[in-house]
Amino acid sequence: MSAVSELERGREAFAGRAWSAAYEALWRADQLAALEAHDLESLAVAAYMLGRVEEFLRALERAHDGYLRQGEPLRAARAAVYLGINLSIIGDVAQGGGWLARARRLIEREGDCAERGYLLVPVAVRHEADGDYVVAEKAAAEAASLGERFGDRDLFALGAHAQGHALIKLGRVEDGFELLDEAMLAAVGGELSPIITGIVYCGAIAGCEEAYELRRAHEWTGALARWWEAQPEMVAFTGRCLAHRAEILQLHGEWEQALEEARRARDRCERAMNRAAAGQAAYQQAEVLRRQGDFTAAEAAYRDANACGREPQPGLAFLRLAQGDLEAAASAIRRALAETSPPLKRSRLLPAQAEIMLAAGDLDEARHAAEELREIAAAYPSAMLGAIAAQVEGAVELEGGDSRAALVRLRQAWQVWQELDAPYEAARSRVLLALACRALGDGGSAELELDAARGAFAELGAKPDLARLDTLASPSDGRAPYGLTPRELEVLRLVAAGKTNREIATLLVVSEHTVARHVQNILGKLRVPSRTAATAFAFEHELV
Repeated sequence: MSAVSELERGREAFAGRAWSAAYEALWRADQLAALEAHDLESLAVAAYMLGRVEEFLRALERAHDGYLRQGEPLRAARAAVYLGINLSIIGDVAQGGGWLARARRLIEREGDCAERGYLLVPVAVRHEADGDYVVAEKAAAEAASLGERFGDRDLFALGAHAQGHALIKLGRVEDGFELLDEAMLAAVGGELSPIITGIVYCGAIAGCEEAYELRRAHEWTGALARWWEAQPEMVAFTGRCLAHRAEILQLHGEWEQALEEARRARDRCERAMNRAAAGQAAYQQAEVLRRQGDFTAAEAAYRDANACGREPQPGLAFLRLAQGDLEAAASAIRRALAETSPPLKRSRLLPAQAEIMLAAGDLDEARHAAEELREIAAAYPSAMLGAIAAQVEGAVELEGGDSRAALVRLRQAWQVWQELDAPYEAARSRVLLALACRALGDGGSAELELDAARGAFAELGAKPDLARLDTLASPSDGRAPYGLTPRELEVLRLVAAGKTNREIATLLVVSEHTVARHVQNILGKLRVPSRTAATAFAFEHELV
């Protein structure tokens, strides 16, 4: 077989996105006669799409050298930028920085050109990661402008995509999604090169998930899946695609399919040397396993996620709560929040903080979490984030004794979960609605809500939630008589034992203010005027 025929076969396969055939033919042609820079770049792209990262880097480095020999410094600079970015992604930061510095030197010699924009993209990404969204947005906007001015569609899409992410984090959600949508249209329309297409797809979906744009994420994930299915040999981006699909499937209650997709994603991300995406895939596995009650497997998956560099919170804190280790759960979620500043990232942790603090009887800290979450939801409008905030507020109001206010907020959350087709979250809302109805004396409605929740949990296979429902359905409804919560009963017994609020706060590891609120709630629920009367009531009704 001649080098020329192999080269023609490789070029034809590359144009048809037949990545294995393209890689093999171009590799054979290269063995027979060294490829020119342009064909080496095609060999590199084919290797990348097949998940052969080392081969990609070697071929692209040779392409860079070839472009320099051919007197094409700007093409060499582009290759250097891609080398720098990809080496940094796989953890070789020093070499990555060196390649970016080389690209910068080459570009500076040429003056005004589109390639200057490619150097701005990693700058925007770095500043976004550091939380400096204003600088990130400015750099990305300049990159997009250069792409538009020089007619470089890849550069415009990368710049618009990075600018959209920064704007979303700045609270300009609508403006940010306009840019992401524009970049996605170019990707869907086949206007972009293969690697840039994958970057834009995955980045846009990640932005949707981060900003709780569920409907958009669902739409673009479907488009990404169709792009991937048209190239069945492709490995690059498929891991992230599967991880995104797993998260959406989980939300829609298709847990077994979500678990399978997450496992496949973990494997493909590992093959593509994308540790960050592998960590996200492992975390998605853990989330499904925890909800199914397989705590041992869930813990292993959370540890795997952490090993890949993915923070395992709030899932691991929820797991500790489910295991009954309240102290570990509280410590973990407080630590995670202390390290997290961006509002959207904090919004992922605050619901866990509220739930764990309610379990610990610290109503004040739970209320603070609910208030912060409500403020974030107001700043970043989203139906899904609004439902999360409403549900947390409802749980806090319920524990605080304001069942009527809780009922309003919980009903709002439930309606949104229904509209979003999120059966697990809807069922959790119904459990809280049942408790609010029961506290208001509407036992019939409470039983209807509990029955509906039980049916949903059973269909999903949510064993821990079903077990909790068994306690709520008991005559005591999982609470002490007279509407007291377990924590209020605990406080009442300590009051009856003659303990002061300060002593109770020390024993329960909560604030005196929290204890005072519990005492106030107890007096109201028992309809007694004083601590002495509450003590007498407790002994008379055998609550101590």
